[in-house]
Amino acid sequence: MKIQGIEGMSSDQLRFELQRGAKIVCYQYCISLLVITFRRSSDAYYIPAGESSVTKGLPWTLLSVVMGWWGIPWGPIFTIQSLITNFKGGKDLTEQFSGAMNRTATAPPVMQTVKL
Repeated sequence: MKIQGIEGMSSDQLRFELQRGAKIVCYQYCISLLVITFRRSSDAYYIPAGESSVTKGLPWTLLSVVMGWWGIPWGPIFTIQSLITNFKGGKDLTEQFSGAMNRTATAPPVMQTVKL
């Protein structure tokens, strides 16, 4: 999964920022086409410490408000779920990314075998 906002940042810098309180979140959005409703997640976004994760998710929230209601019966249900998630600051993925970074930092090097 691609993380928006960490371009040019090393893994050590990212690890340090996450320890300082930065977050990695994704947002939900809903699009309805009368009889079909899609509920999806955005890419992951890096939110620096002290910044609002709700503000970063406003484009996804507005997309759901405009395009999500129109599907019957799931449009209103999925739209409300998406709005609740986004107004809570999105889905926090920080723990999963921190755990994955720590696992890769402590993993032993992979040895390759060469056939002759």
